[in-house]
Parts: sequence; structure tokens; C-alpha cells
Amino acid sequence: MRILVTGSNGLLGQKVTTLLQQDATVQLIATARSASFIPIEKGEFHLLDITNKDDVDKIVAATKPDVIINTAAMTNVDQCESEKEACWKNNVTSVKNLVAACAKFNVRLVHVSTDFIFDGSHGPLAEDEPAGPVNYYGESKLAAEQIILESKVSNCILRTVLVYGITNDMSRSNIVLWVKKSLEEGKTINVVNDQFRTPTLAEDLAMGCYLAAIKNASGIYHISGKDFLSPYEIALATARYFKLDKSRIKPTDSNTFKQPAARPLITGFIIDKARKDLGYEPRSFAEGLSILESQLR
Repeated sequence: MRILVTGSNGLLGQKVTTLLQQDATVQLIATARSASFIPIEKGEFHLLDITNKDDVDKIVAATKPDVIINTAAMTNVDQCESEKEACWKNNVTSVKNLVAACAKFNVRLVHVSTDFIFDGSHGPLAEDEPAGPVNYYGESKLAAEQIILESKVSNCILRTVLVYGITNDMSRSNIVLWVKKSLEEGKTINVVNDQFRTPTLAEDLAMGCYLAAIKNASGIYHISGKDFLSPYEIALATARYFKLDKSRIKPTDSNTFKQPAARPLITGFIIDKARKDLGYEPRSFAEGLSILESQLR
């Protein structure tokens, strides 16, 4: 099976690219806007800007993938709120281009979406919950889902929640690394205690992408961690694990913690469908911290 990965330099893209190289039955086609951040020892790499339709058609025609796993997106929620044109281009126009190429060259599409398509009124959430985004990032990701679902392309949409992990070049931060670094520097941090998520280890999400691709999955799946935690609880667990001063973590609520883009209060996912259909089984948050620690060494 020939699998093309978009956004292979991102956190998820690096994990998917690494995982696919371990399967001798998969021929990897890694793509990104800039030179690869990780070694591509079993497969090929191509420069690709998926917001450019001609580029997408050219690369798909040349490489002839069976499946495209789309991990590329503009995911900085506040940046999406202030740079709406760029957000739409990266999260919606790009998906239109991929869908068109998949239709033209008969390619399956596995696309990564987000819990931020939901309104945050309750959770954890199953796949059939009605959407209602509260920020522009969520609107863009929902629009991308609708484009895919309304197409005739063979597809699978994987929604995920609060992904954490370590990139090869340490270029991306996340809540775990932010808490660890802040406490190591002796800073006092304010962390919200009235939002709830199911934080997802990047390696687990990569496995979800892999399983969806090789099992020819179709439809929508929720792929996340299994622990339902507030950011405050995540911060405390991180401090305990790395033996840092948790007294420097101060709880606050969303009303006093102002950000440019609204966040849904409660999301998190029910992952029973992915467990049953795909054999997906995520690590616990504590196990995820252990994996991060080994990588930081």
C-alpha cells in the first residue's frame, strides 16, 4: 500500500511518518512545505503545499498513492481567530484540493479533525453528537469535514483532542512541555480548571491514522486518550511525574483566563467505536508522560 502523508514535519506528521516506515507492506510518500525534519530511510519525500491545487495534482499524479493521510492544518486557535483568511486557506481550501485530487486519481482520504467542532456544553462525546463550534478554528475544521462528507471520495475522518508529544526538532510546544519548562524555570502558572479534555499522545493518534489507513476504515471516528482531565489536572500530573513544585500551579477559570478565541468548556471523546472497529487502544496519560520522559533523555 502506498500512503502519502501531508504535513509530515508537524508533530503528528512526524509520528505517522516514523510509524509507517516500520511497516514493510507500506510504501511511504512523505510531504511537507519544507525539507524533511526527520530521516526518510524507507520511502520518499516531496515538497508540497496543499493550498496550491496544481501542486497537489502534480504530486498525487506522480506518486500514485492508494491513501492520503492529511495531518496538515493551521492549529493555533488564537492565530486562526486573528488570521481568518490564512486559517481558511490552510484548513479548508487545502482540503478542497485534496478531495479534488482524490476524486481525480481514485485515492482514499484519511483526514484529521478536532474536538473544537463542538460547543463544549458537555462531554465526553460520541461521533454522532451535533457540531457547534465556538471559534473560527472549529468553524474551519467543520467546513473541511463537510466538504469531505459531501464528496464521493472514499474517506475516513479522525477527530482528536489536545494532542501532546515531542517533535524531532523540539520546535512545537504543548501543555505538558509548557508546564514542565515553566516550573523548571521557577515560574508560577495559571491553568484553567473548568475545561475538560481527553488528552491524546501523538504516538497514539499516529496509530489511529495508521489503523484507519490499513483497515480501509470509513466514516467518522473519535481518536483520543482515555483519561478525562482538566488542564489543571494535566498540569498537576505533569508536575508530580517530573517531581516539580506543584504549588506554583494556580487554578483559574475560563472567565478570568482571557484568550482571543473562545474554547469549548467540555469535550473529550468516547472512543468505543475506534476500539471496536480499528483495535485502537491508547495509553493512559501517566504512560504518555513516561514516553515523553524517555524521548527527552
